[in-house]
Amino acid sequence: MTDGIGGAPADQEDPRADLIWGTVPRLVEDAARRHASTEALVDGELRLTYAQLAPEVDRYARGFVAAGVGAGDRAALWAPNCAEWMLAALGLLRAGAVLVPLNTRFKGGEAAYIIRDAGASTLVTVRGFLGADYPVMLAGHDTGDLARIILLRDEGAPAGAGAPGAPGAPGAPVPVIGLTAFLQAGEGVDPAASAARAADVQPDDVSDLIFTSGTTGHPKGAAATHAQSLRTFGTWASIVGLAAGDRYLVVNPFFHTFGYKAGILACLMAGATVVPEPVFDPSAVMARIESERISVLPGPPTLYQTLLSDPHRAEHDLTSLRLGVTGAAVVPVELVQAMRDELGFDTVLTAYGLTESCGTVTMCRRSDPPEVVAATSGRAIPGLEVRAVVDGADAAPGEPGEIVVRGYTVMPGYWGNEAATAEAIDAAGWLHTGDIGILSPAGNVTITDRVKDMFVVGGFNAYPAEIEAILRGHEAVGQVAVVGVPDERMGEVGCAYVVPAAAAGATDPRSIGQSILSWSRGAMANYKVPRGVVLVDALPVNASGKVLKRELRQRHADGADTVVTNES
Repeated sequence: MTDGIGGAPADQEDPRADLIWGTVPRLVEDAARRHASTEALVDGELRLTYAQLAPEVDRYARGFVAAGVGAGDRAALWAPNCAEWMLAALGLLRAGAVLVPLNTRFKGGEAAYIIRDAGASTLVTVRGFLGADYPVMLAGHDTGDLARIILLRDEGAPAGAGAPGAPGAPGAPVPVIGLTAFLQAGEGVDPAASAARAADVQPDDVSDLIFTSGTTGHPKGAAATHAQSLRTFGTWASIVGLAAGDRYLVVNPFFHTFGYKAGILACLMAGATVVPEPVFDPSAVMARIESERISVLPGPPTLYQTLLSDPHRAEHDLTSLRLGVTGAAVVPVELVQAMRDELGFDTVLTAYGLTESCGTVTMCRRSDPPEVVAATSGRAIPGLEVRAVVDGADAAPGEPGEIVVRGYTVMPGYWGNEAATAEAIDAAGWLHTGDIGILSPAGNVTITDRVKDMFVVGGFNAYPAEIEAILRGHEAVGQVAVVGVPDERMGEVGCAYVVPAAAAGATDPRSIGQSILSWSRGAMANYKVPRGVVLVDALPVNASGKVLKRELRQRHADGADTVVTNES
């Protein structure tokens, strides 16, 4: 069986996509030759074949050269899934820049921190997505070296050099360039210049920084190289069986490895069609599956559960679906069966990964039975070593330990943060994931807990330390601890245990809780916003003063606390 990328035996061998292409710009050029007449990108009325995609990517690359983006410069991309995101990202990489994707749910302060920490000189963004004006949201925040803002659409583009509300010193806002002006400026750049930029990109050059939070509460940029991403997701595409002619509805956000690398890059390698979906709306998704004959639909478990429970599902023809890939949360065996029996998927797979390992560590295989797919996250992809360790030694068979991984997927390090890198990757090259899991005799991993307290909200990682740091900005919050608690629809949501500040005085506890919840919606991405607040006199701590979050989770499970919610 040889339907893997580059002719590799599917489902078992690493296709070494890093050696086939080396860099993303060379992948785009090669895909134009190999899959010239195949649709590469479909978004509304825009339809580009692979032969048309390459020159369009070059248009964007020349636009970035004209705008002053240099090789090695960091460029932040803050926009929803759309054709322009894909073209801009590939154009930036062709111009030799380093891509820094930003979460569309971020508020201004969250985005500004990453722009500043990455040293990004350019922000590529949109106005009006779900009512958000991203440039205006940055006003009043320190954006470091940001020198220009490029809009992916002309709506709201300024006539002059600056834009009201854009970040920057008073009277000197950062210049904002509309898409038409950006592309027109690129027409004056000799195509040989962008081709030279692309040729200069090396496989071991950093291609992107994807920021992930941790126990410190501050996001850190996990670096990945061109070769690393290509090898990882060439392997991913081969294992799942992504093939030329597949039509892939990318609901997973492009700012995440699941949408950007397991979506865009995997499709480029396989010759599949990228169909971006900016927001998960079940009716719109089912209509798109039917009209575009979508065959591949990865996503978190909540996506499939929502489709299965939709009362209008029978009104849509979903028979084109054949491949689903999920993870990021517990996957009941009943869901796997329902995806096959009711949604019509031929193949359903689960996987496990983290940003620091290029998004991938273990995967199930197409030959695995439903029980393995549901109960485990599969086994290490080819070329990786995975262990479960306790105090540095392998855990006993069947016993839990911290999952550690070593191999080509492991990041070179956190951008500009050697101390955090040394904490995450030990001297022997093992990346410590912070996840607790059990390895079966066959090497399949079952994640059982999280050292770092991270919880997953509808497929998005939420980090208590980061949420707590933001919540402390509320005047009524003295001390706070956030824990993940079960939620029927989202899998898990946050619950904040708050010791009120003295300034809160004798204010009604319910009012304090609702004030915190309301304030949070304007201060952080919606998936981070706690769904409930519990006011307490003190947080439970151990002898060293560490908050006993397991005790808080148990209290919540026991119903021992009065939880203030928006509905309270």
